[in-house]
Amino acid sequence: MDKSPLSVTQHSAAAHEDARPPAGGEVQPVFYYDLASPESYLAAERVMADLPVVPEWVPVDARGLAGAPGDPAERRAAVEARAAEQHVQPLRWPAAWPNTDARPALIAATYAKQIGRAVAFSLAAFRQAFAGGRDLGHESTVLIAGAACEMHPNAVLRALQRDSIAAALDQATADARTAGVHSVPAIRVGRKVFHGERGLDDAAVALAQALTASAPRP
Repeated sequence: MDKSPLSVTQHSAAAHEDARPPAGGEVQPVFYYDLASPESYLAAERVMADLPVVPEWVPVDARGLAGAPGDPAERRAAVEARAAEQHVQPLRWPAAWPNTDARPALIAATYAKQIGRAVAFSLAAFRQAFAGGRDLGHESTVLIAGAACEMHPNAVLRALQRDSIAAALDQATADARTAGVHSVPAIRVGRKVFHGERGLDDAAVALAQALTASAPRP
């Protein structure tokens, strides 16, 4: 299914921000991602549909994690092949990738999370970057992603200047590292962490098992 860079509203991501919340005894998965990561982009396009419970979306700065990202040429080839398998719109690579400075976009995503728009903003930013070929280091790209999910540009610009939001991003990265996340994308189900876009399949199985175990017995 093709998706344009500005298709977040059509995809109605905002409508799903709080969909299918876990019941009290269920385990809510956590989805860790970096907006500069094309592997995270592919995972983001799958995660809402492939997990039986909506995960918490947590933007992190992958530069603060332990794992090395790998050879750029190999990553590009692997991501393009996987995108074709998923029937995702062919990637348009930002000129700055893999040296994209996505820090401003990640701060904006952290702000979006605080106001309940992490999914919508992050999908918009991912699509601007990897479906539209725009540089996430440019303020205009961040503002376009914000506009796609009705985040006022002045509010976004103020968020980019707030030390507390930048600190929240750094804390989320540190918490992810403590939880065992060494690279993105990653899904945490309870104490287990599943890395990589293909790790979604194993995470879905683990989550289904956790839900079955927590279901009340007749």
